[in-house]
Amino acid sequence: MHATLSRRAAMLAPMLSAFAVAPGALAAGWRPTRPVRIVVPSTAGGTTDVMARLLAQHLTPRWGQPVVVDNRGGAGGTIGTLEVVRAAPDGHTLLMGNVGPQSIAYALARNLQYGPEDLVPISNMIQGPNVLVVNPSVPATTVPEFVAHLRRNPDRLSYGTPGVGQTPHLAGVWFNQLAGTRSVPVHYRGSGPAHSDLFAGVIEYIFDALVNQVEPIRAGRVRPLAVTGTERWPLLPELPALRETMPEFASFTVTSWVGLFAPKGTPDAVVRSVNAEIRDLLQAEGTRPRFMAMGGLPSYGTPEQFAAFVRRETEKWAQVIRREGLQVDLI
Repeated sequence: MHATLSRRAAMLAPMLSAFAVAPGALAAGWRPTRPVRIVVPSTAGGTTDVMARLLAQHLTPRWGQPVVVDNRGGAGGTIGTLEVVRAAPDGHTLLMGNVGPQSIAYALARNLQYGPEDLVPISNMIQGPNVLVVNPSVPATTVPEFVAHLRRNPDRLSYGTPGVGQTPHLAGVWFNQLAGTRSVPVHYRGSGPAHSDLFAGVIEYIFDALVNQVEPIRAGRVRPLAVTGTERWPLLPELPALRETMPEFASFTVTSWVGLFAPKGTPDAVVRSVNAEIRDLLQAEGTRPRFMAMGGLPSYGTPEQFAAFVRRETEKWAQVIRREGLQVDLI
């Protein structure tokens, strides 16, 4: 359930060292007195991991203390999250979280051992949209045509997902809820098998990270209908945002996002100091094009702005999940 904006994030990791911000003009405020650990609630290689390593590279020379990344995957990101929740709130243990364990899990998991109040949002770092693509055999070139096709064929079309409760799955659920359509989710172990079946026509459509579908789109293996962000994607300006295609989808915005959190009780001075460091990193020259190569954009926010964003995301997905009646046991 962890957010992976791009399966290529691991391939881009060596590039990140090229734009770690050099020391100088340090943000004022709190400084750690011993090594700092950034917990990543997923395995190495995804966007959450890459963001943590980028931030660690940025902080180590500026703080004069080692900042290490600790991958603690499992149970949809909740195991690593729980470790941070139980850590001392002194700024020396941080969480590079994402939409799964920090928003979706609160409504999806039956037996979650932490709540939103157990974490302090510091700042978002990156956001990236999904894209709705269909197999070329589907008789639709626009979202309204696709919705009409689904309405004529209830429960006859299927869409692939990388797993129950991940954003591509919930995007499909929410799409059906808003459009008043019915289709069948087919859950795979990751996005790769779903791509293969989409190309082969076994399933008719998917919501997927945009960067994963750029090459299939250009090769004509899939037909794109819309992106799921708030606006059109800069590299594909001709492709509409789903929310602009029909009145039913005016509220539809689905992004994968990654941001930094601290345990409840972390002093405000710590939160503000780390937030300032993230701001400096995200505003550095070269950040935007490199993030776009991973399928996302820099997404800085003050602690208050990020907290409000996380609340909105949590409430949005809770409504979708409860309406669908989804529940899973994570831990």
